[in-house]
Parts: sequence; structure tokens; C-alpha cells
Amino acid sequence: MFKNCLILFFALIIGGSVNAQQGILNAKSVSEIGMKNEEQAAADKEGPIPYGYVDDRDVLWSKVVWEFVDLNQKINLPYYFPIDTTNISSDRRSLFDTLMRGIKQGKIKEAYTDSYFTSKITKDEIDSRLISVREEGGYRDTIRLQTQDVAGYMIKGMWYFDKRQGELKYRLLALAPMGKDVQTIGVQDIEDDNLYELFWIFFPEARGVLHDAKVFNPQNASQPISFDHLLNARRFSSTIVREENIYGNRAITDYVRGNSLFQLLEADKIKEGIRNREIDMWNY
Repeated sequence: MFKNCLILFFALIIGGSVNAQQGILNAKSVSEIGMKNEEQAAADKEGPIPYGYVDDRDVLWSKVVWEFVDLNQKINLPYYFPIDTTNISSDRRSLFDTLMRGIKQGKIKEAYTDSYFTSKITKDEIDSRLISVREEGGYRDTIRLQTQDVAGYMIKGMWYFDKRQGELKYRLLALAPMGKDVQTIGVQDIEDDNLYELFWIFFPEARGVLHDAKVFNPQNASQPISFDHLLNARRFSSTIVREENIYGNRAITDYVRGNSLFQLLEADKIKEGIRNREIDMWNY
């Protein structure tokens, strides 16, 4: 499975489109920088690569897992930067800014309060989780959560064995930016270092926005990669925090308490169990 993801990732790098500096070598004026030729414009209209149809009867086994993507890890930095958008081209944005722009522009039509999509959340409700207005001593102070305040992402996805393809596959279902409680930031006598789900996005609905947003490629700046490509190729480091189970999908921290090492070992055990499923399917 890892080999397939690696092949897909490099294929996407090769086939990527150029960034905002495209056309700079042929531009006769500043206004022509970034203008796309006919081939590039046609390629951008294609949109994200569509998922193939998967019949429920072809799924021999599946498991839904929730993972935490820590943005402090080096491999995950492309989702975090850039945090300063004033001195950089408009096509370079972090994953959080990309999601927020998609919501504000109406391209991402729905956001949810949880990963089960039980209730929708409005733009005003999202703002209430990102903005805190305080008045003290006649002064008004506004605190706003921004890219640098998002420390990670919670992602929900399904591993499944496709009997037609004869292999284990993964489908990302939803993601949520994780940040601190804006109401407690800077408040004296309150120390809350916990991270909270700001909102949940159904991933397939956001693929168009994530496809248009390009990520800087340090190996070749003329060939950026989209967020959609990165996420579908699982180009990130994550830790399983919850799995679909008989106990109401309880989190690892609910039954392995107070010991971070044992929690990591339990997460690795779940991951290893998923990997072994593909081998087991060929040995019955």
C-alpha cells in the first residue's frame, strides 16, 4: 500500500501545474505574470481526479479510523505554511486559510460540528469559535484564531479491502482543524492547552477547493502540488486516536489513560492490525 501511495505521489509531482510565477520568462509586463496558456487553462478546468465507484458488495472488510496530524512534525509543515500572507503571492495559502476561504466564498457549502455530520454549523457559529471580543477598562480587544494558532488536524477515513482490485485501500472522509479555545486565550488564571475541533468538513465536497490550492514543492518550485493530491496520497504523518469499535467508537485515551507511551503503542497496534488485513486476505 505504501508503495502505491509513493508511486501516486511522484506521479502527481510530475503532472502538476505551474504556480503563480508561470509565464514569467515570457512576460512583457507585470500584468502578464501568472497568465496561463491554453493548455494550462484546460488542465485546471479538469478538476480533481474523480474517485472510482465502489460497490458495497465489493468491500470485503472495512474500518473507520480517526487520526491526528501534528503540524509540529516536519513532514506536515506544508499544511501549516505560509502563515504570513501579506508578503506572498495570493495562490500560496495554508490548509486552514484555504478551507476558510472556501467557506466564506461559498465553494464549501457545508460545515459540521462533528465527524458524524449530525448537525451543520453556520458561518457565524464558526466565527464564534475563531473570534473573541473582550472589553475591559473601556478598551475593546479582539482575539482571532489564525493559521499560526492551528496546531493540527483531525482526519477521519476508511480503510477497506476492495475484492475487485484485490488490495487494501484508503478513502479520506472528513477533516477538522484543531485549535485552542479562543475564549480562554490570554485570560489570567486559565491555562488550557487542549486542542478542540473548530469545525468538520466533508472531504469529497471540499476537493475542488483543495485541488485549486497549490502547495510549495521544495524539490521543484515550478511544479507545485495541490492539497487534494497530498491528502489523497496520505503525504502526512499521523497518529491514530480512535477506531470504529463496539464500545461506541471510544477513543484510545478513554481506555488507556494517563500513559502517553501506552497510548502510542495502542495506536501502533491498531495500525499494524489494519496492515495485516491485506496479508490475511491472501492467506485464508
